[in-house]
Amino acid sequence: MTVAVGVILPTSTPDPRHPILGDVRASARFAEEVGLESVWSTDHLIASAAMLDSTVTLATAAAVTDRILIGYNVLLLALRPTAWAAKQISSLQYVSGNRLMLGVGTGNPAHGDIGWRAAGLSFEDRGRRTDEALRVLPSLVAGEPTTLPDGLEVTLTPGSAMPPVLVAGNSNRARRRAAAYGDGWITLQTEPDQIVGEIAELRELTAPHGRPTPAVTVVAPSLSADFGQAAEQVAQYGRAGVERLIFAPTGPDWQRDYEFAAKLAATQ
Repeated sequence: MTVAVGVILPTSTPDPRHPILGDVRASARFAEEVGLESVWSTDHLIASAAMLDSTVTLATAAAVTDRILIGYNVLLLALRPTAWAAKQISSLQYVSGNRLMLGVGTGNPAHGDIGWRAAGLSFEDRGRRTDEALRVLPSLVAGEPTTLPDGLEVTLTPGSAMPPVLVAGNSNRARRRAAAYGDGWITLQTEPDQIVGEIAELRELTAPHGRPTPAVTVVAPSLSADFGQAAEQVAQYGRAGVERLIFAPTGPDWQRDYEFAAKLAATQ
């Protein structure tokens, strides 16, 4: 199986001591020029390190590119009023020419609950709110009359094509959510030998819903710095049934990382 390769835009960092805040316009253009499949933006109101707003970031990337896919990795739906999130998603899908990939998650506990408290929301309630949002999001984005969880009926216009939904999380609960609502499942740093069993589990979870098994995306895979070894690892992911790998910048030199990712993509 050919593995698509995407990259995270330089808008955040896993290491609070070394923020990675680069030029979104330049990085998105470069990713498209070297032939990568997609660019992605992280999302948190308050994180353990500096982080740009995801929707603004993706709108900027869309404005300076023509072909490359743009994606949330991942949007925290439960941090936002569902109708407002749907309006942003629909607008971004429209202005990008239907290039949006909607990654959705419930938030990494490593960042704590301060962002949720700042938004006046319950951190513990985020799973339920995410499920409620996913149930009504397709009709809201499409501009169809939709009844919200509180009983209010609304119609958002103009509507757009609903982007593919990729549900993120390494837990069983996340896989169940992906089975119920997702076109794809996003997992973090999972190894190829482990992913085989998890895809089988995902297939079993999806069957009762009468839906296709969600395609699998692995974020931040642990690859060798040696190109030959890294290319073989990418091939292993393909043999395991992974559709896409997303690489994160390792430091301020995102251009070097993007070039490495593009060379790996070219080996497919």
